[in-house]
Amino acid sequence: MFVVTGATGHTGSTVANRLLDQKRKVRVIGRSKDRLQPLIARGAEGVVADLSNQAALTKAFTGADAVYVMFPPDATSQDYRSEQRRLGAAIAAALEQAEVKYAVVLSSVGADKESGTGPVAGLHEFEKMLDRITGLNVLNLRAGYFMENTLGQAAAIHAMGKTVGPLRGDLKLPMIASRDIGNRAAEWLLDLNFQGKQTHELLGQRDISMNEVASIIGRAIDKPDLAYAQLPSEQVQPVLVQTGMSSNIASLIAEMAMALNSGHMRPLEPRSAQNTTPTSYEAFVKEEFVPLYRKQAQAA
Repeated sequence: MFVVTGATGHTGSTVANRLLDQKRKVRVIGRSKDRLQPLIARGAEGVVADLSNQAALTKAFTGADAVYVMFPPDATSQDYRSEQRRLGAAIAAALEQAEVKYAVVLSSVGADKESGTGPVAGLHEFEKMLDRITGLNVLNLRAGYFMENTLGQAAAIHAMGKTVGPLRGDLKLPMIASRDIGNRAAEWLLDLNFQGKQTHELLGQRDISMNEVASIIGRAIDKPDLAYAQLPSEQVQPVLVQTGMSSNIASLIAEMAMALNSGHMRPLEPRSAQNTTPTSYEAFVKEEFVPLYRKQAQAA
């Protein structure tokens, strides 16, 4: 039996559906019974639980052959790093108490660094927590920059006529679609062919710069001259807060951007067939970005 945390999110839902496709017994954990319902309708056992509730997690993990673990994002958190520590401690203790043998963990490129990487530093701490659990085989999937992070550019284009952000325009990023992470995680869960404590990077189809992102989006929405403008973090943070983020999350994102710009946060593995995934940014823009952009245009 497999347990999937964050089962209604981008990666968790993909993991759960892939396991259900293979007729595996799946227990899905989420914060809303309604949002879990599509997976329950497919045959999954639904559990509504907060990932900081160690007792509830221990019960949910009991009997599992393997668990897919991820930290759900919380854009409104006033102290996300402390929240990560609470979640990590509860999840780690539950895995140990339930005597789970295998865990596939959504981590991030840059989790090798102890600090200076914004929210990714919390994943570094969590990896270290799991390292201390005897008998638990762990695969930390250190994913690249989510393509979904660029969806906010739709609103920027409508408002300013260009794409903007704190990253250098020429910085090449390993950009990945969340569904590819979920599919790769599901493959590892189905095989369970890893031992000890391991890390494996997932680097997307290719490295892409924000200048290239603007060009690809521009061609897809008939704005061939669409450009990208790097903004200083002191300009970006208030904009993020205006979109509903807490100032704490905005500052962590700014720190992560600086870590990427400086090279402090970067992949450690050379690109290979094992860490390259299929979805191109062009395909993502066609399937995800363009519909969102057009929907926003119609609503304006």
